[in-house]
Amino acid sequence: MNAIQQIIGWMPALLQATGVTLALSVTSVLTALVLAVFLALGKISKNTVLRSVCGAYIFFFRGTPLLMQLFFLYYTLPQLVPAFNIQSRFLAAWIAFSLTVAAYLAEIIRAAIQSIDKGQLEASTALGLTHSQAMRLVIIPQAYRRMIPPICNEFVMVLKDTSLVSIIALTDLTYQTKIIASNKASALVYIPAMIIYLIITGVFTVIFNRLEKRLSIYE
Repeated sequence: MNAIQQIIGWMPALLQATGVTLALSVTSVLTALVLAVFLALGKISKNTVLRSVCGAYIFFFRGTPLLMQLFFLYYTLPQLVPAFNIQSRFLAAWIAFSLTVAAYLAEIIRAAIQSIDKGQLEASTALGLTHSQAMRLVIIPQAYRRMIPPICNEFVMVLKDTSLVSIIALTDLTYQTKIIASNKASALVYIPAMIIYLIITGVFTVIFNRLEKRLSIYE
């Protein structure tokens, strides 16, 4: 019974930290999604320079660990350029996650766009639409249904990867759990923390599955 009372006493702090985890996950993915659209379009652009720049961006952020990027942004960059000293841990984490997730989402979007039959783009152009109009009005509306499942999976991955921000002492669910475990000298706190992760992951998984089924009706 004492253990249950302890867990109940820890819940306010854990739930508050859960809010930070959710806020970071949602804002990072939404920001990354906007950036990813431009990166994906740039990656398939006929402009060699633009294609190379977008390709290099995607290669860099997909090829380096997110943990190292957090270290670099919060600790190393201020030493190199003092003007870029980011005081807010949440802001630093948001930037790092947004930039990294954008690279992964860009590849998802690019693949979805290129999976649409090229004949549709050619037909749209033949009807008098410009390339940008054809992409906006014909190709992307079809492609976005194919993007939803992998983007949803990416969101769930980001939700779990937010635990990495504990390395810069941002008080997310993982960091708060470590603080309680240290201060109270009890590892029991990891039980409710894991349950909270399971609950929020499960809730979003159900939402995404319903969204996927709803969109599949129109195919």
